[in-house]
Amino acid sequence: MRFDENARLDTSGVDDLRGSGGGRGGGVGGRVAGAGGGLGLVGVILYLLLSNFAGVDMSGMGAGGGYPGLDQVGSGQTADNSSLQQNCATGESANTSTDCRVVAVVNSLDDFWATQFTSGFTPPRTNFFSGGVSTDGCGSATSDSGPFYCPADSEIYIDLTFFQELQTRFGAQGGPFSQAYVMAHEYGHHIQNLTGTNRRAGNDTGPTSGSVRLELQADCYAGVWANHATTTPGPSGRPLISELNRSDIDAALDTASRIGDDYIQSNLGGGRVDESQFSHGSSAQREKWFTTGLQSGNPDACDTFAARSLD
Repeated sequence: MRFDENARLDTSGVDDLRGSGGGRGGGVGGRVAGAGGGLGLVGVILYLLLSNFAGVDMSGMGAGGGYPGLDQVGSGQTADNSSLQQNCATGESANTSTDCRVVAVVNSLDDFWATQFTSGFTPPRTNFFSGGVSTDGCGSATSDSGPFYCPADSEIYIDLTFFQELQTRFGAQGGPFSQAYVMAHEYGHHIQNLTGTNRRAGNDTGPTSGSVRLELQADCYAGVWANHATTTPGPSGRPLISELNRSDIDAALDTASRIGDDYIQSNLGGGRVDESQFSHGSSAQREKWFTTGLQSGNPDACDTFAARSLD
């Protein structure tokens, strides 16, 4: 994955809250409490990933709420975007810096999805945080929640160290397009919020549940964007992403497989797969629907709620 070195990046849609946060276990981030009768850090991560990774329906959590079992995150966070503005000016920086790469991916997602709406499109804001964050509409979370989209304030939240967790804890191969897939999936939940699809999900679990259909659709939307990533023009008139190859796609598929419900339950949970608890889809399903979007390039192909089979 390569970016046009001469393309200008726009950091105005990203808020850098890391200076107001603090690291894991201190400062604004607080610490992970012993949820579930002494559930350890890995257990909390698994619980939150199974429940919340990439688009938890947090609409029922009012401000001041938060994830169960987590200390509350303090208020008063302020964004300091000066570093991003200084360091992430062009696509050249996106080829070497994770911060700037995510900014560039967000720019590309903005450019593409704006073309899919005839009117009324407002891009989501993206927030970088460290340790923990207090949202305007979905309460509080620590980094252990993973990246998430909050429909109540239409914003994406991510601690960028999550990309390291994918490699070290989940065994994903990682890489730039693996990171882009995560961001594109979160962005997909914003599209669902704009179209009202997220309200169809409900709170049930299971292999054909509304929750699974919502997550698989977001995977599909990520694939749709990937299909157009090297052809969607940016403000300069040229595509911001200049190169995307098969190894990049393979990295995204690898990441999708590592965050399937069955993989997490088998490899990071108790070792037993319980389909009744599926909330995001199996590894095979996540790969399939990302591929569906990638091959079709058409958001209409992503109607998982109308699909008789998700496999």
